[in-house]
Amino acid sequence: MNNAYLFVFIMSFITLFVMRKVAKKIGLVDKPNARKHHKGVVPLVGGISIYLALLASFTLFLPMSLNLQLYLGCSAILIVLGALDDFLDLSFKIRLIVQAGISLAMIWIGGHSLHHLGFLMGSDTIVLNEAAGAVITVIAVVAAINAFNMVDGIDGLLGGLASVTFTALGIVFYISGNEYLATICLLIVTALIPYILLNLGFPLGRRFKIFMGDAGSMFIGFSVIWMLIRGTQEVDIIAFKPVTALWLIAIPLMDMATIMIRRIRKGHSPFKPDREHLHHICERMGLSSLMTLFVICLLASICAAVGIVADLNGVAESTMFVAFLIMFVVYFTAISHIWRITTWVNKLFGRQENTQQIHQ
Repeated sequence: MNNAYLFVFIMSFITLFVMRKVAKKIGLVDKPNARKHHKGVVPLVGGISIYLALLASFTLFLPMSLNLQLYLGCSAILIVLGALDDFLDLSFKIRLIVQAGISLAMIWIGGHSLHHLGFLMGSDTIVLNEAAGAVITVIAVVAAINAFNMVDGIDGLLGGLASVTFTALGIVFYISGNEYLATICLLIVTALIPYILLNLGFPLGRRFKIFMGDAGSMFIGFSVIWMLIRGTQEVDIIAFKPVTALWLIAIPLMDMATIMIRRIRKGHSPFKPDREHLHHICERMGLSSLMTLFVICLLASICAAVGIVADLNGVAESTMFVAFLIMFVVYFTAISHIWRITTWVNKLFGRQENTQQIHQ
């Protein structure tokens, strides 16, 4: 299986270089604007390249099954949707409809749905009927896709957070004895490494920079929720408790929920882009892009580690759930009052900073 990791790593590099040239020829590039402060046009084909590398690797090295075919098929639809969105800036309604359709395909064709929520309330397990399970599954899939889409704001962040989550998933699958799903997760991490390097400008410099694009963020988000559902809902697979899934995607999930709540409270569309994400706030507090990347990925790693350790040590699901809710309340409160916190931090370190822009 070592050959599979080497193959997907090399294949990912090759497809990234090939697709970036294609992107420039057809105009699938990101241009600087009021929200995007990068220099020059950057190809938006990171996700497409990673998907193609994984498609080739899975086909060559993994036994093909209906589940794998369904996953690759649904992913391909999201890749096309994302590429069209990068080209045409599609309405969020169109994106939601297609994402909901993908969710229903998961349920009806693959039998993958959220129906067992575990012992969140204590001694009684929460089991949903078919209709409720379908609704919750659609919401979960759409939420995961958009959570990872929203964190794609600075170099390396989407790739870094995705790597944290898939590495954590690979660990829990391996510990539970499911080497097949562990291998898929770790192959995804391996395919992400060349993208992360080019996205950060290593080792070839900014001239070879590449962005994930909406195709990539949708693919990553879908892959995450696919693995979370399989790992918590299927009797012959179950690798971790449903509540543990919250800890494995804690940072993207909390960032999305906080941003959407704040937008709604201001009377804005929850899908309207802005510069109030965690990574924006970190940069306004004076952190460099690389330090912001490190801090956020470190926080995500700590959350994932807490979830895994608690799961393995049999911590009550209700305790894990309450702890997650408390963490979210603290996070939401801190972000909501971030301008005050920033003022305090700047005074502590003797820095002068325009906190008014954060307050806005």
